Formats: sequence, structure tokens, C-alpha cells
Amino acid sequence: MDILQYLTPTLVFPIALLAALLMFFTYYLFEKKEKAVLPYEPLEPDEGPVENSAGKKFTFAHAIYPMGRRDISLMLAITIVYAAVAFFGLGNSEAPESFYSFEGENYTFTLTLDEPTEITDIMYYTGLHTGNYAMRWSSNGVDWSETLVFEQSYAKLFNWLYVDLENVQTTMKHIQIWAQNKPLKMGELALFNEDGELIDVERISFPEAAAVLFDEQHLVPESPNYMNSAYFDEIYHARTAYEHIENEKPYEISHPPLGKIIIGIGIRLFGMNPFGWRFMGTLFGVLMLPFMYVFLKNLFGKTLIAACGTTLFAFDFMHFVQTRIATIDTYGVFFILGMFFFMYRYIAQDYEAPFWKTAPPLFFSGLFFGLGAASKWVVIYGGAGLAVLWLIRQILRGRHYIKSGRGGEFLRYELDTVLFSVLSFIIVPGVIYTLSYIPYGLARGMSVGEGMLLNGDYYKIIIDNQKFMFGYHSKLVAEHPYESPWFSWLFNIRPILYYLEYLPDGRKSAFGAFGNPVLWWGGLIAIIYVFTDFFKKRGGRALFIIIGYLSQLGPWIAVSRIVFIYHYFPSTLFLVLALCYCFNEMYEKGKGHYRRAILLYTASALALFAVFYPVLTGLAVPQWYTTNFLRWIPEAWPF
Repeated sequence: MDILQYLTPTLVFPIALLAALLMFFTYYLFEKKEKAVLPYEPLEPDEGPVENSAGKKFTFAHAIYPMGRRDISLMLAITIVYAAVAFFGLGNSEAPESFYSFEGENYTFTLTLDEPTEITDIMYYTGLHTGNYAMRWSSNGVDWSETLVFEQSYAKLFNWLYVDLENVQTTMKHIQIWAQNKPLKMGELALFNEDGELIDVERISFPEAAAVLFDEQHLVPESPNYMNSAYFDEIYHARTAYEHIENEKPYEISHPPLGKIIIGIGIRLFGMNPFGWRFMGTLFGVLMLPFMYVFLKNLFGKTLIAACGTTLFAFDFMHFVQTRIATIDTYGVFFILGMFFFMYRYIAQDYEAPFWKTAPPLFFSGLFFGLGAASKWVVIYGGAGLAVLWLIRQILRGRHYIKSGRGGEFLRYELDTVLFSVLSFIIVPGVIYTLSYIPYGLARGMSVGEGMLLNGDYYKIIIDNQKFMFGYHSKLVAEHPYESPWFSWLFNIRPILYYLEYLPDGRKSAFGAFGNPVLWWGGLIAIIYVFTDFFKKRGGRALFIIIGYLSQLGPWIAVSRIVFIYHYFPSTLFLVLALCYCFNEMYEKGKGHYRRAILLYTASALALFAVFYPVLTGLAVPQWYTTNFLRWIPEAWPF
């Protein structure tokens, strides 16, 4: 058997990348030399980090490195370039906005063409509510066709759809349409003749009320696709965001409301169209980058590492794809990044820092935790990591004060810290969580001005929803072709395919959520190195990364419900930190071509982003390209 027949690009590329990653980390390991370690002393604000080796006292105390002018320029450059790439081709900025409501006397209407016409296609744009439409037609007003039923299902709202006209005689002059379920809302109706041409509205007579179905014919697309219609879980979250705006009872109640409220800001700004409902997620994806840059600079103090780490995160496939879809995961990850950033700013301060100086980062960490928890419960997992970091910080500070004979001073400080932490991590998040349910109250006819927040029924709505969410997520039993167990996420084995369309010319449009192998595979190796370094050096930065990573991944190990690879999205924050930890180790040795190695590593991630760009955006490419170059794991990567 000729082994060369198996050496297709889809096999050669991942093998080559894995070999390169191993070479990089071998170089990293080679460059790691033991350094003289200073004994622990409290840091002054402008001192550098104190590293610890086995037998030395553990500390989180660490200089928080400031941003320089060059940092600001690089941070803005990376952010602007990424924003241009992310917002390009995000989705149509227009969609039908006037809807015909099938209810009351308007549950039916009849269209009349100027002459009998062969109708080969009928396209319609769905609005709110679910149910079935029915239609019949006649070429002479006497002989009518059988009734044809077409649906407006929950999975196809705010979508352009076709009526199935196969195997029926479609010469039409009179067309009657009615709703079998009321109310239903339709945004636009388009008729196509036998040549596939859109029939001019001037040829169609209709009741005055039905004019809204033909007032935006310029928006009728050549075909339905992700640019003009909702896809995947947008059918839940974008719809619910719109329902909050319209004070309608929300459909998607399996997650807290804040994420959908944020999506609604984009809809209010740009309309209920794909660009509008995807705008805020993409914006939050862009805003993650300055946060990440400052975080990395504060951690490691090196412009090269901050710039490369931010670039790795920006052009990770998961970050790019997941922030361009109107779901709530983006907001959870953004707030997780923020709450760990501010917690680091808190725990890294010198133990002699007064309460007034430690309070602001503690408050903002709690604020971001509250905003995140009100968006998606996955943030609460990270909250457990914050609690562990907070507790270790108190123990270390207490030990420091007691050893210096100032136990009473520490107790006074600790009382202030505990009370302030209750405010920051319990009261403020509780208020945010409670207020996020205001749209639920409005949909039930309550009014904020009339005492909604003092109404017991309002709090019953909140409590009932918590019970529903817990029951839903703890008991969910389902199957999905793209489900994946937690351990497969570590190796980037099973992407989730969001969109797939085979085009008549042999091309394919598809995209899904998965990780850039340079970050995910290399990041996994880096996480292992961080673990080993912690046990060797007892370093505070290493433990911070480990706690953050485990707080986001660990709970999924015990979850029995169906899960997907995008649940690993929050963990990618700590893959970036782990890689930058390794970069920093190389940098501080000051030997070899470490700068070139770090830059080359980052460039390889950018190169892969360019190669995989079609399956991150739905760009139509020949099928041979995805089959021969992008399907790195046969039967698992569905491109």
C-alpha cells in the first residue's frame, strides 16, 4: 500500500504545525535556566516582580506595569485593524421593517395579478410569532387549487424563506393567503415568474392593509443566506432582544436577560436586521482587545508580549466567529475578562496598600461579575475562581501583618474589605440581576413608574425564571450532530458548524466555531508548562492563570447535559495568558532569538487565520479548497 496517498495537505498541515509547536516549546524549555531568586520582601509600587522558587514564600504581590505611548499606539492599531476585519461582511444593514399582522379581520387577503402568470417561486420574510400560513390560487377566479400550507416556525423567524411550489400547477391570477394560527407577522412577500424575475408590484392588486408586504421589494435577496437572515441561535437571542424592545413576552428564557438587552441596543441603533442584531456582539469582541492588551502589559510589563498576546486572541477563530453571531456568549466572555483583570489589579497590590487603594479594583471586579452573571450563568463559574483568589489574598495579607505584629490593624482592614466585598460581589450583582428582568415585567403590563420594583409579582417572575433555568440546564437531554465532550475541546477536535450552503457552481459557503490551532494546541502545552512552573517556583502569576483556567473549564467536567465547543470560549482567555507566560520566560532569559521566535509564533496564527478565513465568514470557495486544505481532522472538521 502506497503511504503517500494518505499524505494529503489536510494531514500534512496539522503534522507540520504540531512539529513547529513542539520545536517552539522545546526551544522555550531549553532557554529556561534557573535564576537567583530574591527573598520575599514587600514591594514598593515601582518595584519589579519577585519570583519564588520552592521553599520561598508564595506571594501575589507584583508590580503592575503601566502603559507607555508605544503601547497605546500598538493597542489602538491592533484594535482598529481587527475592527475593520470583524465588521466587514457582518450582515445586511437593511431588512423588512413593516409587517403585516394576520389577526382580526386581516387574518386573510387576496392578491390579483393583471393577467394569469406562471409563478415559479414565492419568497416571504418572517416576523414574530409562530404558526402556519395557507394559500390557494386560481387562474380564472372560478377554479381554485388545493390549499397549500407553509410554515413560520420558531427556528425560522426573521428569515427569508421559499414557499414549496414543487409538483403543483402554478399558473396564477388570484392568490388568497390566510393564517391558520393567529397572530402571525410577515414582513415582505415576493413573486417570481417563470424566468426567475421578480414580478413588478405595479402588476399586483391587493387590499390597502397588505401594502406593507410589497413596500420593500428592493430588499428581496437573490437567495436566503446568513447575510440577510438569522442563523443558528440568533433565532432565539436576536428574536428575544426584539421582543424586549416591543414589550412582548420573551421566547428565550433559558438564560438571564442582560445579554439580550445588550443585543437590543444594536437593534435600536441600526434596526431589526442582521447588522443591527450582530453589531453589539462584534463591538464587544473589539473592546476585548484593549482590555487584553492592558491586562498583558500589567502582568508582564513587556510591549512585545502584550502586542503578540492581544493579536493571538484577536485572530483566534473562536473569538472572531463567536463575537459575530448574535448570541450571548460574547458578553459572558467580555465580563469574565474584565472581572479577572480587575481581580488581578487587586491581588497584585502590595500588602501595605491602604484600603482606599485596594477598593476600586475590587469594586470593578464585582461589577463586571454582576454584569456577566446577568448575561449568562457561565460567568458564575469564574466567580468561584475570583473567590479563591480573594481568599488567598486575604490569607497572605493577614500572614504579612501578623508576622509584623500588627494583627489588630489587619482585623480593621479585613472588616472593611469583607463589608466592601459583600457590597461589590453580592449586593451590586444582585441589584444588576434584579434590574435586568425589567423587560419581563414590562411584557406583563407592569410599569417601573408605577412601582414594578416593589411589586411581589415582579420578584415571582424572577424566582420562577431561576427555577426554570436550573431545571432546563440540569435536565436537558438532547442530541446534536455537533455536540462535543469537554475533553475534545482541549484538542480542538469537533467544531460546531453554524452555516452550510452548497452553491450550483461547485462552490461551498460554510462557517463554524472552533479554535485557531496555534492558540489552542500551543495554549494547551503552555498551560501544562504553567502548571509545572507553579509547582517548581510557587509563582503568583502562574497560580492566577491556573485558577482562572480551571474555574472556567472545571465545572464542565461534571456537567452531564449536551455541550458544545463554544463553551470553551472563556477558557481561551487563559490560554492566551499561559502562552504569554511562556513568552515572558523566554524574554527574561535574554538569550537566543526569543523575539524572532515570539513574532514568528504570532505570525503563524495570522497566517492560519487568512487560510481559514472562508470557513470563518462563509466566503464561498471551491469545495476542493476546503476538502484538501481545511479539513485537518477527517470526519470531525465539517468543512
